[in-house]
Amino acid sequence: MRRLALLLISVSVASCGDRAALPVSAGTGPAPTLPKPDKTLFPTIDVADAKGWPQGVTPVAAPGLAVNAFATGLQHPRWILPLPNGDLLVSEASAPPQPDDHKGIKAFFMGLFLKKAGAAVPSANRISLLRDTDGDGVAEMRTELIGGLNTPIGMALVGNQLYIADTDALLRVPFTPGQTRITAQPVKIADLPAGTRNHHWVKTVTPSPDGQRMFVSVGSNSNAAEHGMAIEQGRAAIWEIDPASGAHRVFASGLRNPNAMAFAPGGNTLWTVVNERDELGSDLVPDYLTSVREGGFYGWPYSYYGQHVDTRVKPQRPDLVASAIVPDYALGPHTASLGLAFSTGQRLGPAYAEGAFIGQHGSWNRKPPSGYRVIFVPFSGGRPSGPPVDVLTGFRIGDIAHGRPVQVAIGALGALFVADDVGNTVWRVTAAR
Repeated sequence: MRRLALLLISVSVASCGDRAALPVSAGTGPAPTLPKPDKTLFPTIDVADAKGWPQGVTPVAAPGLAVNAFATGLQHPRWILPLPNGDLLVSEASAPPQPDDHKGIKAFFMGLFLKKAGAAVPSANRISLLRDTDGDGVAEMRTELIGGLNTPIGMALVGNQLYIADTDALLRVPFTPGQTRITAQPVKIADLPAGTRNHHWVKTVTPSPDGQRMFVSVGSNSNAAEHGMAIEQGRAAIWEIDPASGAHRVFASGLRNPNAMAFAPGGNTLWTVVNERDELGSDLVPDYLTSVREGGFYGWPYSYYGQHVDTRVKPQRPDLVASAIVPDYALGPHTASLGLAFSTGQRLGPAYAEGAFIGQHGSWNRKPPSGYRVIFVPFSGGRPSGPPVDVLTGFRIGDIAHGRPVQVAIGALGALFVADDVGNTVWRVTAAR
């Protein structure tokens, strides 16, 4: 009877919420449509069953592209780092324990929905190395490069030092491409915000072009500051860290949940993809791609997309709202845009010569769903210059999620690699022959 009651309550909650009145395209581009908020008693819920990929089934590549499984059977692969010698590092990690973020009836149901979506799995807490030994586009060698980490996600290689963003610290360990195992103990450079309430637990790391600074993304500790601002100290921000001393500062703030970061080729401007807030309806708020200004404030939690005030947040800060920067390019509401990699030339064809590849993990709280794809945003003159185009689709079919793309990265030979944490696969995208 208890299980039946839980099932009935779950169905009831899932049936609540709203339905989008606008297409995803309306919330995409440099000037997205921002309708009035549609607040509901319960969040809009539309969670796909995480089933993985049937034998022989792959995502669907855009015309002119081909896709194959570079590695399968991984354990929740989230982030990837191509190495100069052609090897690929992949972080296998899931959410750390968050006992204070899972209290109450709402948190109980969110736990059920996360489990259904394939997110509530044990964390392997390791970085694996994948090697294509014969050049056929498939990794024949797989080794555990380093284990015993604490939810490692972001990785960066500068010289012979591998930087690792655990959920609670930025680490550094000696590493030379070609190694298949790290035996040295990582050294902690700086602590990162974590704790028993660690709502947005993913931390990523990107070096400055000269390798002298490390930028680390730190998501907020709530959806919209519903637990107060005291627990948001240092969060919803991008940190700049001196790897030599560990000294750090907030480089930019008001970014609800920044994920991947990257510098466009030949440039010194940092870009990031950001997941915006929930529970304002299926049409709000668009996630976004934006350049990051030093000292810039991007609105969270007080406003979104510039001066659009979120009235749920009390007390307000009109002084900060007045200074809130409008993001460069909207990526659609609730697409969960997590991955970012800039094109490095025409290896995938002239249509992909300049722009940004973005992995969209997919919505859990929009009807109809959004995301579940890899897109390409064309650039011109260093700025987004047109509507996005699909690169990989087919991750979600109806109510089934075969996979969910996370980080994307360009390999040494120009292939695009995609981490798929539900399909437990790393996909490789190349120009079709």
